[in-house]
Amino acid sequence: MSTSRSHSRPKGPPNKPASGAGPAGGAGRRGRGGRKLPAEFAESERLHKILAQTGIASRREIEEMIVAGRISVNGMPASVGQKVGPTDKVRVNGKLVNLQFSIRVPRVLIYHKPEGEIVSRDDPDSRVSVFDRLPKLRRGRWIAVGRLDINTSGLLLFTNDGTLANRLMHPRYQIEREYAARLLGSLDEEQIASLKEGIQLEDGPARFNSVDDGGGEGVNHWYRVTISEGRNREVRRMFESLGLTVSRLMRVRYGPVAMSPRLRRGQWEEMGVTEVCRLAGMPVPQDAVGARRRSAPKRG
Repeated sequence: MSTSRSHSRPKGPPNKPASGAGPAGGAGRRGRGGRKLPAEFAESERLHKILAQTGIASRREIEEMIVAGRISVNGMPASVGQKVGPTDKVRVNGKLVNLQFSIRVPRVLIYHKPEGEIVSRDDPDSRVSVFDRLPKLRRGRWIAVGRLDINTSGLLLFTNDGTLANRLMHPRYQIEREYAARLLGSLDEEQIASLKEGIQLEDGPARFNSVDDGGGEGVNHWYRVTISEGRNREVRRMFESLGLTVSRLMRVRYGPVAMSPRLRRGQWEEMGVTEVCRLAGMPVPQDAVGARRRSAPKRG
């Protein structure tokens, strides 16, 4: 994986660690230690395999039971080769069977997007895409968690799990994003109050959760702002509505995930399993602790 040359980081206060975990998981079966296992993060299994693991009978015998109509799924006769998940009700001879499913841990990449890259796979102008730098997947594809416009750099998350992507992007979860913005000029107290109370944009009102002064030199002034939405160019448009130009914009945090100072522009690193499970609100599989922590190889 190639990486771009090193660039200096913007001035301003250091990244503030986020408190709390990511969005909570939904209801599901119990995992180890009595914790609830979100049903959407469990692997679907073939019926004869999952029943054989419970010790009811061998796989061959279970297939014969299916053919004989002795097994049902959600009140309907089961079929050979059918897959079931944690939310399905499986009965053998009319008796409900408690099935145990393995946890499917999503993969998550943390990417430091440079300016000049687009967050799209299809571009008629053939511009460089963030997807060009990511590692290949054997199955599925990487989903970008939110977007950054071509002139915005910083933290961008990718996952191979659509459910987790939705949890991180859906407005109802109010996931906070933090940006470092360099302005041509500075804000006065009245403007800061307006940005926090709400600015009327073309697509509706928008507001910052916080606005912190990051200092600066000459006409350039840095601010750290947080927002709980991800509308198109929202941060830039809010400043522009006050007549201020954003000369540089960088996302430094998305929810509980902050940009690592060691991650250079154009580089990615894979989040560890423990961190992914915390982000997804799911229990950590004991056989996966400490696994899957990779980074983009550096050019020699």
